[in-house]
Amino acid sequence: MDLDRLASSPSKMADLQPSMPKFLRESSIAFGSGQAAGFQIPCVIGKEGQVIAHGLTSGMGIAIFTSGGDSQGMNAAVRAAVRMGLYVGARMYFIREGYQGMVDGGDNIVEAEWSSVSGIIHKGGTVIGSARCKDFRERAGRLKAAKNLVERGITNLVVIGGDGSLTGANCFRQEWSSLLAELASTGQISADDQQKYAHLNIVGMVGSIDNDFCGTDMTIGTDSALHRIIEACDAISATAYSHQRCFIMEVMGRHCGYLALVAALASEASWVLLPEEPPPAGWQTTMCDKLRMASSAPRCGRPDHRQAAEQTTALPCHCTGGLFIYLPLVAAECVEADYVFIPEWPVVNWEKKLVVKLHAASVVVDNLGFDTRVTVLGHVQRGGSPSAFDRILGCRMGAEAVLALIEATPDTEASVISLDGNQAVRVPLMACVKKTQAVAKAMEDKNWQLAVELRGRSFARNLETYKMLTRLKPPKEIKGKGGHTLAVMHVGAPCCGMNAAVRSFVRNGIYRGDTVLGIQDGIEGLVENQVKEMGWGDVTGWVPQGGAFLGTKRTLPQKYMSQVAARFKEHKIQALLVIGGFEAYLTLLQLCDARQQHPELCVPMACIPATISNNVPGTGFSLGCDTAVNEITEICDRIRQSAQGTKQRVFIIETMGGYCGYLATMAALAGGADNAYIFEEPFSIADIREDIYHLIQKMDEGGIKRGLVLRNEYANPNYTTEFLHQVFTEEGKNTFSCRMNVLGHMQQGGSPSPFDRNMATKMAAKCTDWLVRQMTENTREDGSVFTNQPETVHRIQKQQWWMKLRPLMRILAKHTATYEEENVEVELDGKAH
Repeated sequence: MDLDRLASSPSKMADLQPSMPKFLRESSIAFGSGQAAGFQIPCVIGKEGQVIAHGLTSGMGIAIFTSGGDSQGMNAAVRAAVRMGLYVGARMYFIREGYQGMVDGGDNIVEAEWSSVSGIIHKGGTVIGSARCKDFRERAGRLKAAKNLVERGITNLVVIGGDGSLTGANCFRQEWSSLLAELASTGQISADDQQKYAHLNIVGMVGSIDNDFCGTDMTIGTDSALHRIIEACDAISATAYSHQRCFIMEVMGRHCGYLALVAALASEASWVLLPEEPPPAGWQTTMCDKLRMASSAPRCGRPDHRQAAEQTTALPCHCTGGLFIYLPLVAAECVEADYVFIPEWPVVNWEKKLVVKLHAASVVVDNLGFDTRVTVLGHVQRGGSPSAFDRILGCRMGAEAVLALIEATPDTEASVISLDGNQAVRVPLMACVKKTQAVAKAMEDKNWQLAVELRGRSFARNLETYKMLTRLKPPKEIKGKGGHTLAVMHVGAPCCGMNAAVRSFVRNGIYRGDTVLGIQDGIEGLVENQVKEMGWGDVTGWVPQGGAFLGTKRTLPQKYMSQVAARFKEHKIQALLVIGGFEAYLTLLQLCDARQQHPELCVPMACIPATISNNVPGTGFSLGCDTAVNEITEICDRIRQSAQGTKQRVFIIETMGGYCGYLATMAALAGGADNAYIFEEPFSIADIREDIYHLIQKMDEGGIKRGLVLRNEYANPNYTTEFLHQVFTEEGKNTFSCRMNVLGHMQQGGSPSPFDRNMATKMAAKCTDWLVRQMTENTREDGSVFTNQPETVHRIQKQQWWMKLRPLMRILAKHTATYEEENVEVELDGKAH
């Protein structure tokens, strides 16, 4: 989900108070009416959630290939395209080694079967190979490619690659008629074949870790690359803290700073250099001043250590998690490891010399004398298993690409399958390429503002959010602005991303000149007066940590309303942010209901949904759910791998999620599971028996060795995980053995994913903005804040966006299934009615 789509309209944004950060005041207007307004890309909604008949087409030839640089998630897209194509009745082909394989023909173009793509969804790279081809750039090479395709009856191509690969495919499509005419004139193909295969249709998917293609929120592989970068940062922090070193990290991205920017935001890097926004003159001095202050400021969050930092005789000690270290030789000052992110290839010549890693390192060493190390992550960012997000994205895009080809006509423009929020959409290929090229042109012209705008609203806000959150010292309070008291607490179960949200909220509040109070252990802590003022340095190092440093409990305020109101009055709380799951929603509702009896509670209140179950209304994603899906997916990979080399085996795995099947469904799609039993979709013993027979058939006839079935913990009170294990064991005993695993609370653990870290930071910034506006609008003459606006009572939403992905899960597992219709009916041209 793109959180920036939740922003207010430009007219409302213009009315916000001046003390808010610049990016919240100006970006909405800039993107609505700025220089980038002329590069709007139209889109057609995809077919997710609609009825797709089995055997929809007959004999249609579709080939899929990967070209250019590889990226994690390509295999998921290949798998989905092949199986969706077979489901609708098309003949599916692999083209190995990209355009080179298309030119060479022979064994490089092979027909694909359902089992051809088994066991590849968890693999990085691309199993069908990828290569850059000089021959295809010449007409003679394209003639050979056209002949090879016609000989196999292929007139539809699914291209997975970057803008160069997609542009090449579109040129090939435009030349197709002339190529066939030349082949027919030389007798290499018949006139009948020329007429029969007169049109070539192209649909693309962007596979690139750089996320530099305009027209989609995310490209296949970007999320996995961020995982590799963040894993490296978290791992290297141990040695950084041990020796108080400054580490300079070089990341990939070519001419796009997305990876560097998001990684810096998600790892609390102290400095970042981006192609889209080169540093101003004298940046070396600014960077060194910032690193110098970072090394000398007492930034430990524990009260006893903050007090010790003021004493020169304090003993060295290590804080929880090793995030902060007292230097025994520097007056017991806390210091944290500092990262300097540099994009791989800067595209501009700053100050007549390239800003490269070694130059930045020499600047730090020469000016500060810091022990500095340089780490070049290199191609490790392209490797490894794809993240759950990239697997699901590849599955959705691959299936949608085939459906787009089925509906294509000779007049249909070449399109790219993109992600717009939670919806797969089709966008014109060349419009996206044009906008992508406009970014490069803007940077060449040194029009940095336009370059940032063309990257998208999310990129710009990431940049400004990073700048604000990494300030070492908040700005001085301006008379007449700020001065409010805000409080933050957790209610409910802990989940990854909570700490990142608190950090963002605290620093946003302090940035505006406000006071931010941290409430320990939720409502119980508030009643017991476990309330303390949070400083800028108190939240340093919180982003990469799981759990909830403020503590969290499920206690609701209803029984303690008088004490809660008394604490509000005592601490003069003028706004409250609650981070948590459904208990957090109930907490706010109960506090609002008690406003008539307790006027102290008549203050603005907001909630950030944070639960791995993703079962709260008002949002497509809650904090923690992405990390949990990744944890489950990784565990499923290991469990399935444990049976490699043994006889045929089926695993029954129980996930958390309460009565919400989000975790089970998304992990099943990402892990290539055969089914996922959830509460929202009732099932019977007949359905279970059908799944068993389906697995037996796959193993007997399809050569499959392992099966995977997930079950949500509250899917059915009678058909428990143990019951499923016993039934599968008994009914399948002549074909496979069965094992059961209950994952439990390990799904709540781990380090937050880059998605959760980034989303937490953005959501907290938006909540701060809303709370400040409400306080400003509802401040009385005596300076107190009073608001008693009617609140909306929330309930679990009846329609959940991810439910439309369940038929896709079954189709990819070779279930006889169709897409289910959504409430919105969509015609073939994509127009809703």
